[in-house]
This record gives sequence, structure tokens and C-alpha cells, in this order.
Amino acid sequence: MLSVIRVHLPSEIPIVGCELTPYVLVRRPDKTAATDDVPESAPLEGYFLRYRWFRVQSDKKVTICSVHPTEQATLQCVFCSKRRALVPKSYHCSPKCFTDAWQHHRTLHERAAAENGNDDDEVVRFNSGVLAGSLSNLNLPNNGPTPFYPQKNGGETLVEVGVCKTYTPAADDIGYVLKFECVVANAETKQTLGHPSTILTSRVIPAPSPSPRRLIPVNGADVMGHIDQDGRIQSAGSFTVLSYNILSDTSASSDLYSYCPPWALSWPYRRQNLLREIVGYRADVVCLQEVQSDHFHELFASELDKHGYQALYKRKTNEVLSGSTSAIDGCATFFRRDRFSHVKKYDVEFNKAAQSLTDAIIPPAQKRAALNRLVKDNIALIVVLEAKFGNQPADPTAKRQLICVANTHVNVQPEHKDVKLWQVHTLLKGLEKIAASADIPMLVCGDFNTLPGSLPHSLLVMGKIDHSHPDLNVDPIGILRPHTKLTHQLPLVSAYSSFVRPPMGVGLEQHRRRMDLNTNEPLFTNCTRDFIGTHDYIFYTADTLTVESLLELLDEEGLRKDTALPSPEWSSNHIALLAEFRCVSRPRR
Repeated sequence: MLSVIRVHLPSEIPIVGCELTPYVLVRRPDKTAATDDVPESAPLEGYFLRYRWFRVQSDKKVTICSVHPTEQATLQCVFCSKRRALVPKSYHCSPKCFTDAWQHHRTLHERAAAENGNDDDEVVRFNSGVLAGSLSNLNLPNNGPTPFYPQKNGGETLVEVGVCKTYTPAADDIGYVLKFECVVANAETKQTLGHPSTILTSRVIPAPSPSPRRLIPVNGADVMGHIDQDGRIQSAGSFTVLSYNILSDTSASSDLYSYCPPWALSWPYRRQNLLREIVGYRADVVCLQEVQSDHFHELFASELDKHGYQALYKRKTNEVLSGSTSAIDGCATFFRRDRFSHVKKYDVEFNKAAQSLTDAIIPPAQKRAALNRLVKDNIALIVVLEAKFGNQPADPTAKRQLICVANTHVNVQPEHKDVKLWQVHTLLKGLEKIAASADIPMLVCGDFNTLPGSLPHSLLVMGKIDHSHPDLNVDPIGILRPHTKLTHQLPLVSAYSSFVRPPMGVGLEQHRRRMDLNTNEPLFTNCTRDFIGTHDYIFYTADTLTVESLLELLDEEGLRKDTALPSPEWSSNHIALLAEFRCVSRPRR
């Protein structure tokens, strides 16, 4: 007969919006153990598994910390408590919690004051490094419009909230313990047999919500804009491009990111948080890296389709990687169907280029060693799109506006400097061929795994390299020689350099502080416990495109409150980059 051996949950902490899928081990009638579901619609020898989820409600209530959602709050910021939108961010579990989070928390005050006028004397401030101002002790349950959360003790009531094996906590569950129940039932009589196996979770916590990143105008011009159907303010004829390495689940190991709480590092949580962030940017073109094949087909393509995006994908080749091909990541490019139509797609496999190169220049005796160094499975996805908008009213005789978008993820190994440079050069040569066949603006996005000032970066933005650069000494198989061939003719500029290049827009000083003025690049786009630096870029052809605005950068101090990335608020070790562009006429020669 069918019986339940044991049940458990992979994550101890349930989060709003993140599906809970219990692990249920059963003993089948043939005495074998299995984790296969046995639903009522497909009973096994007359028996099936019945599931129920309950919310455990009690009379006693507490509130939880906005920084550490597993801790009970003891303090509330008075300034935030008087502004409904900031109430969820007002609670803290200790004075140390509040002071540690102050640099990040202060930005909430500054934005609220800028939007509503600062006429409140009770704004919490620092004075000579000591917390001053008003912090009120919580006096539940009569302390303003605050969410309340029950404790386990006291009188309890079980409220059924689900009858499936999986359950996704909702906002009504916040602060409550959930109870999962699994029991064997007779398919004919519907009667249960024996005692149910149960699990109690921790309190349900809200999904952390970081402060939205703003789009900052950088062109110094006062451009007329309009509000589209999604509520975005966008100037006529412009479009936005997002580039984001989302950190694949296979790379998000607890060994590498031990500082990130396990529940925040789990894919069910990160999946929900990443989708919320990506959809929230409402970009016209979205370039993602480290998208696993199974996640693209089962999640991103379908979910972004609901928001009006068409999806294109290129998985990394798997000549080096082993294991399930479904877990191999790649690059995914999405575009809004109401803004663009698809014209052409090019798949760039650097492994194939490596094969051609070694056949052409490497002696047969050295070919195996050369391929071992060059074959790294990296790829690029190039998409040609046709814009459904323009700077002028619709004109059936006007030339159609094409845009070429390259999305790539360059080799990560720091010791393979020659391979990184060769991959970037190979991509640029491919883009030059496309540029030669059409008068087309170009965008080159991705995770280049190379720092500003490195040879690949110099090649991209200068069109050439410094032949005396010491990194050229790392070329054991001679793929970079002669060095004079390492050039290209595309007038590429890094979009984020617009934060520091004249004409300087009004109010950009704060954003300049998050830039490296020696390289004109962000101080970082990747921030972990052991590394901080810039690896991600959006390059554009400056003779056909101009930058209108940029997504504001994050500051390191705000991120370090959670040690580093990924964190409960930001679910990748990279930050997203986004730029708004406008097509311009190419200068006559």
C-alpha cells in the first residue's frame, strides 16, 4: 500500500510570491521509494496523496524588521512612519540595525523630502556620528498604519489556504506560520488513512523591495516626451536598452556567496525577484546573460511574452561544459513587439571561430593545445531589428530604421587575457561586416569580464590597442599576432561615459561620484565580497546614436549593508545597466 516516508521543505523561510514545493518521499506498493507525485487523477492501486496548506493564525501580533525580515522589530523611524509609502521601510530590530542601514535609509528621506517638501522637524539624522532625532518604541497594536504579524503562541486557528502540493504565499500570509499536510487517501471512498505528515514553516516574510532606480537625463537638452501606455515618460523617437547578467542558478553557489541568506540565494526567490526587476525597467530591448536554457524556455520567454516581448536565445556551446544541456546558460535578447520587429538573427559561436583560426594558422602538432586554450563555449547573439517609431511622423516613403544589437558573455578566466581579446576582436569583425552591408546603428551589450583600461576595453572604445601593453605578452599560441590587425572601424562609445562627458546635465554631480573619472566608466557593475569592479557595458556607435538618459548607478556603501551582491534586494552579483538612445543622422563625409 502507498505510504508517506517523510516530507520537508527545501527553504525554511517562505517569501511572498515564491512558490513552495515540498519534498515528499513515499513508499510505493512494490516497496520502492519514490518522490513522484500520486494525484487523485492518477491513483496508484486505489490510493492517492492529498495535500493541504494552512495559515496558522493567532491573536498575538508583532511587526518585523525591514532590514532583517526574520527578526522582530523594536524601533520605528518617525519620519517614515508619517509617510504611508515609507511605513514598510520604517521598522528596525535594533539601534545597530538602524545605524548600519542609515546611509541607505537616508536616501528614502531625501527623496521623500524632495517630492513632498521637508517641513517635518522629526526627520531622523546623524549628528557627529551619533544617532539623534526621534525613534519611537513600538507600541503594538496601536502604532499607526503598520502591517501586523502573529506569533506562534496563544490561541491558534488553522485557515486553509491551498489544496495542491505547491503553494505560493500571498500578502495575507505575511507574518504567519504556514502548515503543510500530506496524507494518503482512498481513491474510491476519499477517506484518509493514518495520520498526516506535516511541516511548519517559519513566518512568511514580504519580498524585499529596493528603492527604484531612476532614469537620469544626461544630454543637457530639454526634450519633449510623452507618457506611453505603460506610464513611462519617453521622448519621441527614443528607445531604451537594458543589459543585465542575472547570475545563473548553477553559478549561485552557497560556497561563493555564503554571505547571502540561503532563502535569498534560492532560485525560487531569485526567479521572482529578477522578473520583478526586469519587467519594472520596461526597456524596449532587454539583453540578458547567464540565462539557463531551461529557465529561458520555462520562465523568461513565457513571462516576458505576457508583457509584450518577443524572445531570442543563444545557448553556450557545450564542448567544455558537461552535465545536462538544459542547465547550460546563454544570452537572451527580448524586444517589445509594439516598438520593434525582428529582421535577422546571427549566432556567433567562438568555438567555431577557434576551429577556423587553428586550421588557418596553427601547425598540426600544436593544434590540440591551441584548441584547448581557445575553446571556451562562449557565444554572442546579434539581432537586427526594425523600429516601428521615428523622429518624424509616419512617412511611407521614408527609409526604414534598422538597429543592430549584439549581446555577449566573454570568457571569465582572468589568466586567459589573450582569449578575451581574441573573442572581442572576433565579435567586432563580425559586426563590421554587418555595418558594411547596411547603414545601421549598433549597440554592443554584455558581460565582457574585462576591466576598463584593459586591452579588450581599449579595443572597443579606441578602435585599436597599445602595442606596448604588458597583457600582449600573454599569447602562448600566437593568436594576437601581428598586433596591427587588432583594430576596427566602428565608432563605439560606452553609454555610461555620458555621466562624465560634456555637456554636463544639471544635477549629475551625485552620479559622477559613482564613476571612475580616469576611465569614464562606472566604479563597479559587479560587487561581491571578494571583488568589486566593472565588467558590464553598453557600447553604441556615436555617429548614429546619442544617449538621452541613463539608469542611475548603485553606491557601494548601500550594497555593503548586505555585505555584497547577490542580496535579498538584488538577486544577481551584477547590476543592471540601462540607457535611452535616439537615432541621429550620420554626418556627411
